[in-house]
Amino acid sequence: MGFSLLLGPTSLAMGNVLIPRSEAPVAPAEPVEQSRPVTVTAYNAVAGQTDETPLETASGAYSNPEIVAARSANLAKELPFGTIIELDGSDIAKDNTCGFSVVAPIIGYRVIEDSMNSRYTDRIDVLLSNETTLTKSDGSAMNAAHVLGICKGVTYRVVGYVDINHIPKTQADLARLVHGSGKTLALSK
Repeated sequence: MGFSLLLGPTSLAMGNVLIPRSEAPVAPAEPVEQSRPVTVTAYNAVAGQTDETPLETASGAYSNPEIVAARSANLAKELPFGTIIELDGSDIAKDNTCGFSVVAPIIGYRVIEDSMNSRYTDRIDVLLSNETTLTKSDGSAMNAAHVLGICKGVTYRVVGYVDINHIPKTQADLARLVHGSGKTLALSK
């Protein structure tokens, strides 16, 4: 990621590009590892799978199932809130029975906005809509979080950062922020 200079409350300069603060990537406090294999699971914003405030993430953001991911506590320095990640399941062992390939199209990019129970390590938990069902290979329909299951060996890749007060609301908006469009700065990969 390039050098950032804060110009004021409404804009940020990066290189020769001036971008609105609402789309401004934010550099992490400490360097982060750019990619790493982890276990990937999924959850729904319901009381049985979260704390007593299922519609609010640990960062204070709304639990948006299109954007949010949680990380285990041991990954907090590598993946601070506001980190945008991409998940790659191409290295999953062939004998792994997780449903990553089925769920991958609805995962897209994710923003780390939540944290997991301290009993988990080296794990990313993707928030999915509790209303989304997918068809498994055996033809049965299940909630997408259940179809994903527990996927070991998925690699996350950091693709950028976003101010936690200005998280995009849709995958399309998040992709535009990552890839850039018009005068918007594309985040480094």
